[in-house]
Amino acid sequence: MKYVLVTGGVVSGLGKGVTASSIGLILQACGLRVTSIKIDPYLNTDAGTMSPFEHGEVFVLDDGGEKTKPTQHSVRVLRGQGLTPNILACRSTKPLEDNVKAKLAQFCHVPAENIVTLYDVPNIWHIPLLLRDQNAHEAILKGFNLLGVAREPNLREWTARTEISANLHDPVRIAMVGKYTGLSDAYLSVLKALLHASVACRRKLVVDWVAAGDLEDVTAAEAPAAYKAAWDLLKGADGVLVPGGFGDRGVQGKILAAKYARENKVPYLGICLGMQIAVIEFARSVLGIADANSTEFDSETTNPCVIFMPEGSKTHMGGTMRLGSRRTYFKVTDCKSAKLYGNVAFVDERHRHRYEVNPDMISQLEHAGLSFVGRDETGRRMEIVELPTHPYFVGVQFHPEYKSRPGKPSALFLGYVGPGDRSVAKLAIRLIAAACRHPNTIPQINGHVPKPVANGTSNGRVTVKAHQNGHAFKPSNGSLNGVYSNGNGTLSMARWRSARGLVFGMKLDFEFLNDTAGNSKEDLA
Repeated sequence: MKYVLVTGGVVSGLGKGVTASSIGLILQACGLRVTSIKIDPYLNTDAGTMSPFEHGEVFVLDDGGEKTKPTQHSVRVLRGQGLTPNILACRSTKPLEDNVKAKLAQFCHVPAENIVTLYDVPNIWHIPLLLRDQNAHEAILKGFNLLGVAREPNLREWTARTEISANLHDPVRIAMVGKYTGLSDAYLSVLKALLHASVACRRKLVVDWVAAGDLEDVTAAEAPAAYKAAWDLLKGADGVLVPGGFGDRGVQGKILAAKYARENKVPYLGICLGMQIAVIEFARSVLGIADANSTEFDSETTNPCVIFMPEGSKTHMGGTMRLGSRRTYFKVTDCKSAKLYGNVAFVDERHRHRYEVNPDMISQLEHAGLSFVGRDETGRRMEIVELPTHPYFVGVQFHPEYKSRPGKPSALFLGYVGPGDRSVAKLAIRLIAAACRHPNTIPQINGHVPKPVANGTSNGRVTVKAHQNGHAFKPSNGSLNGVYSNGNGTLSMARWRSARGLVFGMKLDFEFLNDTAGNSKEDLA
């Protein structure tokens, strides 16, 4: 077993994740098995309960003109700790000139051929190709004495997908209604899941950030311009997404967004809190229960639609969340969610919540038209809710975005169209079950893509079957949604920001650390 350590240099937290993920992808393409480990070292702090403004997204795994001086200084500090880097990966706006590499090589004691430039590119999917073109994989393999074992990296599939992502023009607009819209990293995995699905659908993703509080009546009185702008974005969207979150700020705006989507037949996807919001809105508007609420927002409510989980603790919040992979069983098989997942009996998705839909209100809600199609193994905890009379109105207690990957978009983001509605292919990233006229990638009732011609292709694309975990099986040969499949694994990559330098140290006694917000061990397995 070999070990690699990726560590930041000049600016902490910028670029390490993308670099680590890209290296893992290249090594996989060389035929090696790669496992990633992500570590966030907090002392006496539960990062799971920190505000996303402080920490960014909390990712959940299944088991719960450049100056060289800053880079020289960071390498000196690293060497002072007894660690000598083998490779330098330097962030820049353009490729480094040879004299800059020579200076870094001289003062950092790193061979010039082991200094790679990670310069600005259209999107982060180009980074593995940059590393390959600069032979970064050869430097790593040489350090591991694996040059005679590994093959040349086969990145045909990744290259094709990168080219597709860089040439998308037909837009699909998603209104992201949230609390932390000023910090996109708070919803990073949701953004990546939308991107994975939009590329598969050949659509250019446009995310309109809508601050939930700006939709509320109080904003109309205090800041009418912000109120109008927020509602204009919401009404101009092809689909509405309300992601997870905690706290009561902006809740009324989220409820109004869910109401707008329900009443105007606009595709809606509610994740975690977004599902609870949909239930509260339905109880208020359809059942006429004006004070329906969650005990998280009003502990004295007489009509709690959402309650604190019995096994939870209100004093040790982070440690008693319902965390990690849990199984959801489909109670109703003739529903959009079950069809999107390939008509399987159950799915395994990741959770992170302390509140749940009140099981005592289920009968009343279902009698009014809401359908709780997915439940846990006890049958009392609601996992998936749908509105059957709506083109696409779905809420899930789990977080499907955590398992979405490039080339393997989550089923709940990919989109669905019924067999009788093919003329209006309403597929907008599965969340946008109604906007993307792209029937060739839409699972039918049996979970398979249609095969209109004898050789199993449709407009040059082979058919794809939905996986029980919400992903698509890759065909053994041919193409997947227009991207050649060679059997290599893929992984998602995190944010790629502008930083002036990055130190990558490779030593045989350290784990391969993946600091991406959106990658787990199976990303690189």
